[in-house]
Amino acid sequence: MAVNLSAIRDLLLPGLRGVEGKYPQIPAQWDKMFEKSKSNLALERTAEMRYLGLAAIKTEGGAVSFDNNASERYVYNQEHYEIGLGYAITRKAIDDNLYKTQFTPTNLGLIESFSQTKEIYGANILNTATTYNASVGGDGVALCATNHPIDGNTIANRPSTDVDLNEASLLNAMISIRQNFRDIAGLKIFARGRKLIIPPTLEPVAIRLTKTELRPGTANNDVNAIISTAGGLPEGYMVNDYLTSNYAWFLLTNIKGLVYMERVPYEMDMQVDFTTDNLLVKGYERYSFGYYNWRSIYGSFPTS
Repeated sequence: MAVNLSAIRDLLLPGLRGVEGKYPQIPAQWDKMFEKSKSNLALERTAEMRYLGLAAIKTEGGAVSFDNNASERYVYNQEHYEIGLGYAITRKAIDDNLYKTQFTPTNLGLIESFSQTKEIYGANILNTATTYNASVGGDGVALCATNHPIDGNTIANRPSTDVDLNEASLLNAMISIRQNFRDIAGLKIFARGRKLIIPPTLEPVAIRLTKTELRPGTANNDVNAIISTAGGLPEGYMVNDYLTSNYAWFLLTNIKGLVYMERVPYEMDMQVDFTTDNLLVKGYERYSFGYYNWRSIYGSFPTS
């Protein structure tokens, strides 16, 4: 049913001091976590390759060792979804509304709705990071896992036992990213933590860990090692209001791998229905959030 006179009955009469219901919006957060890319395809696919491994000692007069294992190993799929929302409002509800500048028939909150929907879909990549999605494919395990396969070994981008955010756990994560992350052939890579992502409940902890020059939680005059270990966290911390866990925390790294792909940017359209004279307003966009490299993130998922 269209928005009609009965839905706005008090807006038909003079005497209202004002019309409320719209509020300041949370600034965009997804774009601080995901790289943005344009897409021209219904399905985007990213291949992860195995390049050469370590070189070998050659004996005098002996043959050079050959590594012929360079190949495509994993493919990550990212299919876009359509996002849409609309509403109808009757001609009488438009004509008789005395507060059009405050309750504007052509602006009942589509932009706010689409913006928050996008935030939720973006945060959902982190909220579901421990669940393997077969449609994504990739290396066969969840985004954050203890067993990402490489040649002859597995690599973890989460602790073997999920731990709360504290000085020791954050330092261990920063060191693990630097020390353990490798390419598929097993070569060390330049991987460093760059930004801590947390829910609102962990912000006091993040402030104490990243904003103090001295070691947090002690009376000793030790320096805060988090500031400098493995290059520190050059982008500090960021609160994400759409994380569903009050305890999970994440480190984004300098490795690209979390991506937002835009197939069709936000569009708004409106028209008057010829038969009913109702005003029809709708929004549409098409995009996807996904990942193509687990080395872009480290996560811990305690439940209390």
